Amino acid sequence: MAASPEMRASDGDRERVAAALREHMVDGRLDVDEFNERLEQVYKSRTYGELERLTSDLPATDLHTLPAVTPRPEPRKDPAKARAELRANWAIWAMASAINWVIWLIVSTTSDGSVYPWPLWVMGPWGVVLLVGTLFGSGGGDKR
Repeated sequence: MAASPEMRASDGDRERVAAALREHMVDGRLDVDEFNERLEQVYKSRTYGELERLTSDLPATDLHTLPAVTPRPEPRKDPAKARAELRANWAIWAMASAINWVIWLIVSTTSDGSVYPWPLWVMGPWGVVLLVGTLFGSGGGDKR
């Protein structure tokens, strides 16, 4: 059954018209202001006729071939790259920890009393975060 101009449009119909308007804006047929005005009207439209008027001066687009929502795929991380990033994070942690321990050692040997091992507070929390990331995959890579 063909849709008559008086028939009520669905949310999916409005989304398809919005997607078509986005395509026309990307192609340069609409400027940003005109796109925003028409988009506002799309979501106020109730019938197919109202939706048709918003695209009547634009080249025909098969609205049923356009997705209602344009999904953006998440970029997948290369497992080798994720492992390399994780190794680099551990190397940075180790270098910063070593520098702190050397400073602590110099201060400890040149002072008269014992010096609190403060480098533990630098390397401890950071190391825990890296360890959790390494074990569960949240810190160094995407395990999908």
